[in-house]
Amino acid sequence: MSGEPKLSVAICVHNEAAQLADCLDRLAFADELVVLLDKCTDSSGEIARRYTDRIVEGAWDIEGGRRNAAIDACSGDWVLEVDADERVPDALAQEIRETIKATPDDWHEILVDNYIGERLVRWGWGASFGKAAYPGLFRRGVKVWGPQRVHPSLTWSGRKGPMLTNRLDHYVDRNLSDMLRRLDSYTTARAADLRDSGQVGSFANNLRRFFTRFFKCYVRRKGYREGGYGFMIAVCAGLYPLISHLKAVLEDADGKPKGQGA
Repeated sequence: MSGEPKLSVAICVHNEAAQLADCLDRLAFADELVVLLDKCTDSSGEIARRYTDRIVEGAWDIEGGRRNAAIDACSGDWVLEVDADERVPDALAQEIRETIKATPDDWHEILVDNYIGERLVRWGWGASFGKAAYPGLFRRGVKVWGPQRVHPSLTWSGRKGPMLTNRLDHYVDRNLSDMLRRLDSYTTARAADLRDSGQVGSFANNLRRFFTRFFKCYVRRKGYREGGYGFMIAVCAGLYPLISHLKAVLEDADGKPKGQGA
């Protein structure tokens, strides 16, 4: 790879020992692996050190700050962000290497195949609940995450290029119970962001958003093609802002009902 742009991969990890090795096994095509260990209490660190000495350890409460720290630790010309529950197939790895060698642009989106268990569920994702694509490949220095706990905003200083054609495999949930636990986790983090911003919105507006987001995922993004899974994705996407709003209004920072004593 002499003379080609250097590619770094940034991975943020919190207690992912069960699946981290499977992720890292698929990243040998990169020139550098940077693994950020966030409050890990399992063997994630031991596993990561089998693959790289580029380890960042610490504790982050803000998703955006955690991701920025991993990117900042990268020394490559280009950065690929992946998560421990994602796998880079060989065809995508080859396309990434070819892209960074030839592209005049600064960042590219990557298509995602989402799995629930072993079932490929391609249709219906989006509206802050699952990703059909993400801006995961970029020149170092052009992408900065915002200061949010969940779904942080992005600031770009470069030019967007065409989407890659090969897909990333994302093992997003093991089953429907996992999906509901993820909804609970997302809405708790989002409620904290809303309280911090002082802009929690109104119940009426977030109730309307339930229907518009459900329609977007189930109809416009063709979630109906996935049967019950597509229906549940649309329900969770619709409930995400509504439950976040209710938690922000009804609960304090510790998750206790407001007005409840210690």
